[in-house]
Amino acid sequence: MRGAATEAGTRGFRPVAARRAFEEIARQIRERLASGALKAGDRLPPERELAGAFAVSRNTLREALRALEIAGLVELRKGAAGGAFIRAGGGEAAIAGLADLFRLGAIRPEHLTEARIIVGTEVARLASRRRRAADLAALEANVRAAEEATARGDMSARAEINYEFHRLLARATGNPVLIVLTDALMEMTRHFVNRIGYRPNRYVLPSRRRLLAHLKARDAAAAAREMETMLRRLQRWHLGAYGRGR
Repeated sequence: MRGAATEAGTRGFRPVAARRAFEEIARQIRERLASGALKAGDRLPPERELAGAFAVSRNTLREALRALEIAGLVELRKGAAGGAFIRAGGGEAAIAGLADLFRLGAIRPEHLTEARIIVGTEVARLASRRRRAADLAALEANVRAAEEATARGDMSARAEINYEFHRLLARATGNPVLIVLTDALMEMTRHFVNRIGYRPNRYVLPSRRRLLAHLKARDAAAAAREMETMLRRLQRWHLGAYGRGR
């Protein structure tokens, strides 16, 4: 259910030059976000009013709003109660951008697996200190679901459940940067594993159980060691499979 939106005014926006005007419009809106003049949930003024403030055509304004929508900053809604709204933000643009860089080859498998070790290890360390009872319950349910998927031979489901484990662990840190980074790493990992082929690893589930015990005990050092050991093992397997498939 959406919360009540606040409609922003046009004060503070300035007319823009015609050349690459849509970029200047997007820049000004970003500036107002940075200053706090615009907040998540705010509705921008109607197109006609906003185009007048910028002294541009409505087509140019729409181009700027589409660019901001692609960047994940604005949500364009249709209908009588529609308009351009500032999004709360879930890091979708960053996740999609990093995934695209991986598909294009700018991020290579060795970069991905190295980043997973660094981020995953520190996520486990921080999660062990900050986790709540609800986080532990969600992680335990995830491990049970992975065990059930393994028992029925559903490796596709098990892979998705494994990716979700890392997302849940990141959410237990309460750090939005680590949450977005983990989401992006999992999205890239999905593409990578789909390319090399998924095969179950018998070490993962026992490692998950040990990690849960460390999380319950709030043993940050042990949780970090367990995660690093598991991710280094996965790195060797993934890069080996990638090398054999080239």
